[in-house]
Amino acid sequence: MSMSLAPHPETGSAPLPPEPRPDSTPLPGARPGRDPERAIKRGPRRQSAEAVAATQRDRLFDGLVHEVAARGYDNARVTDICGAAGVTRPAFYALFAGKEDAFLATYRHGTAVLLRLMDDAYAGAGPDWTAAARAALRTLLEVLASVPAFARMALVEIDAAGPAARDERDLLLSRFHRFFHPARPRSPLSPEEDDLLVTTVVAGIYGTLRLRVSQGRTAELPRLLPVLTYAMTAPFLGPGAGDRAARAADAGGPGVTAPCAVDPARPARGDG
Repeated sequence: MSMSLAPHPETGSAPLPPEPRPDSTPLPGARPGRDPERAIKRGPRRQSAEAVAATQRDRLFDGLVHEVAARGYDNARVTDICGAAGVTRPAFYALFAGKEDAFLATYRHGTAVLLRLMDDAYAGAGPDWTAAARAALRTLLEVLASVPAFARMALVEIDAAGPAARDERDLLLSRFHRFFHPARPRSPLSPEEDDLLVTTVVAGIYGTLRLRVSQGRTAELPRLLPVLTYAMTAPFLGPGAGDRAARAADAGGPGVTAPCAVDPARPARGDG
């Protein structure tokens, strides 16, 4: 699998949507596509065409995530995605050019939500880089664990979705550099080598998460926080500080779930 993590221009793909606020925007796959709360209203108080299209788009995001996670990208047909979302094929093609276009839109939307959650955790942890990096990493692990269908779609099935999807994945990984700059101490390497070191750390963390998800062990991701905290901090702070950061990660704290995902600490209600 080829993985180029260097930042690159966003050419050849549709413009990225504005990053949504996580407290009001669910992660794709956190709800069933046929969520009764998003039923299209008909009659004299029916919704506007724009509102209907937005609701259908959201339901198709969820339907695509669940179908791709369950069947694999190659085997998930547009008909399956529409059935999971309760949306007609004409409505699907009014929103997307095809399955690949829908996959890319879902991935961009979902990773924007995920990054905003991580950004908020990073900023909310205070000025200490170690604590901030650990908070962002913990959010990544626990949010992915709370929506395993999105984790599989975004980390595993993206490899089958074609070159444009892999370019989007590489662009996302370059954006994870934001959690290493500028607050953390610089390594003794040159600026170019230091940036390559960040790329190497990001690639290692990503590869570890992808392996666990591909093995069906997504629920275990939060348990990786201590070792991944060490991997994220020790190259820049030294092994002693990395060990202390990992031990602090072991202390735990309040759980993090994706917007509208079922909190694993609470009993689920129905399938929503």
